[in-house]
Amino acid sequence: MPQSLESDRPNLPQWLHWLDTCPSTNTIAIARAAQLNHGDVVFTKRQTSGRGQHGRTWHAPTGVLTASFVLDNLNPNLLPGLSLAVGLAVIYAIEDLVPDCRTLLRLKWPNDIWIDRRKLAGILCEATSSHVSGKTRAVVGIGINLCVDFDRSGLDASAIGNAVSLHSIARQVPDELCLLDRLRHYLLQLAHMFSQTEKPAEKSGLARLLPELQHRDALFGCNVAIELSDKTICGQAAGIDESGRLLLRLLGDRIQAFSSGRVRVN
Repeated sequence: MPQSLESDRPNLPQWLHWLDTCPSTNTIAIARAAQLNHGDVVFTKRQTSGRGQHGRTWHAPTGVLTASFVLDNLNPNLLPGLSLAVGLAVIYAIEDLVPDCRTLLRLKWPNDIWIDRRKLAGILCEATSSHVSGKTRAVVGIGINLCVDFDRSGLDASAIGNAVSLHSIARQVPDELCLLDRLRHYLLQLAHMFSQTEKPAEKSGLARLLPELQHRDALFGCNVAIELSDKTICGQAAGIDESGRLLLRLLGDRIQAFSSGRVRVN
């Protein structure tokens, strides 16, 4: 039986569904779709079975902010670029509340936030159909390492990887509710840019965000390997295009675009 979204915590904003613990906020948001509206947020302080890209596990020890945001009426043709746009929203929200991080945060294609080449946050966007209108809905899962003691997390080195916690690089860590509110603020702006509403091409999807995406691109100029289902391709990262694809410069100066794949920096 799916977990109820009712919370016994008083004085929460109407859009926030606070769970003390749950397997995955994305899983709950999808399973309880009928209870959720555009702009609603499912949040937990303890996620036990988080999911990442390509079926990988998202480890969330104590101190990780884990939340899923519901965005309705999206244009399915624009969804391939959504995770990158969400990455910018995460960067803006953190920088608004943590001045120490301004100018330091970068996007690692397609769905991670880096600082000094270490992973601070991850994103998982999943498209569904709205139970009310039948139009495209996205459940946007965000995990941010706020106050994590990785030495005491119980995770082995391979699970921790290159992760970093915000409290180790900033003098002050924002309150969870304040951060959720700022994230929601920017994500609602993105929802309009990615919506079905008719608008000029230059004002929809990634078009308006492309200069900032390119400025924040952590991989640009790096030698990388992109792992596909059947092979691995090596080259030099050459930017992000208007569809959110990673551009790779191959031998002979040929540019190839990739819409998916796991990237490893060499």
